Amino acid sequence: MKLIHLIEAEAARLAESGVSFGHGTTNAFDEAVWLVLWSLGWPLDDLDSVADRSLTAEQVTQAQDLVMRRITQRVPAAYLTREAWLQGVPFYVDERAIVPRSLIAENLADGDLDDLLGREPERVLDLCTGNGSLAVLCALAWPRARVDGADLSTDALAVAAINRDRHELHDRLDLLQGDGLAAVDGRHYDLIVCNPPYVNAGSMDELPPEFKAEPALALKKKKNGMDFIGPLLNSAAHHLAKDGWLVLEIGHERLHFEHAFGGPSGLEPIWLENSAGGDAVLALPAAALRAWAARSVVSALNTTIPPQGLPT
Repeated sequence: MKLIHLIEAEAARLAESGVSFGHGTTNAFDEAVWLVLWSLGWPLDDLDSVADRSLTAEQVTQAQDLVMRRITQRVPAAYLTREAWLQGVPFYVDERAIVPRSLIAENLADGDLDDLLGREPERVLDLCTGNGSLAVLCALAWPRARVDGADLSTDALAVAAINRDRHELHDRLDLLQGDGLAAVDGRHYDLIVCNPPYVNAGSMDELPPEFKAEPALALKKKKNGMDFIGPLLNSAAHHLAKDGWLVLEIGHERLHFEHAFGGPSGLEPIWLENSAGGDAVLALPAAALRAWAARSVVSALNTTIPPQGLPT
């Protein structure tokens, strides 16, 4: 059997099985290419040069077995192969961290973050770093920058350490453990990128098994998904340079974001375009975040301190 015929057959099997995509591929054919080529130990980005190659019966069985595991276990392919690619860069991944797929990586590759900053950053933070993919990509994009990757999960940070070592970034990429910005107390940055847990409870319940196979801590937040983002917006300015920026991914939660933080006196972010459209990634300058934090303090004081009546 030729390789291309096997891939086509396995793609049909994946499509008929009803598996869900979205962890590196968006369709059955691309997923079949990934699984079959990986099972054979062949480069994942060069199908054309090997498409007509004949396979042994053993190779066919090996590929079919891996596809069957994908179908029966209903986990992301990356957990089976222990590898995922983001913007053409390979990363190790396992069940301790979500599969890397942040849309911010597209904006980084397209130069959108360079346009915001107007210069090469010296200090960058990847908050909620997970397997460290965004931190690594930032370090590769800006060779003179020092990058921190912070996460609450020690398991995820163990995976991030593997990727830091894989890309030989020991001297420029630090990994820090803690809850949100508490992990970087006293540190300041030119840029903070963050792909936080933002999936609301209702959406989480409706996710297919592939997404539920990922650590819930990295995906789900309470109610409308904004309970992590609110404290982040209030504190981010304390960790940003005067001309720094926060770049934040919120997925399909723009309406919730605007309801919570928009309005006449609310935040007015810049929405960055990527493959998901213009509603998933936003950018805020440090000045806007400082003003927002100040208004939040005043609002809290007005709410918690009752007005004093005039003496009679």
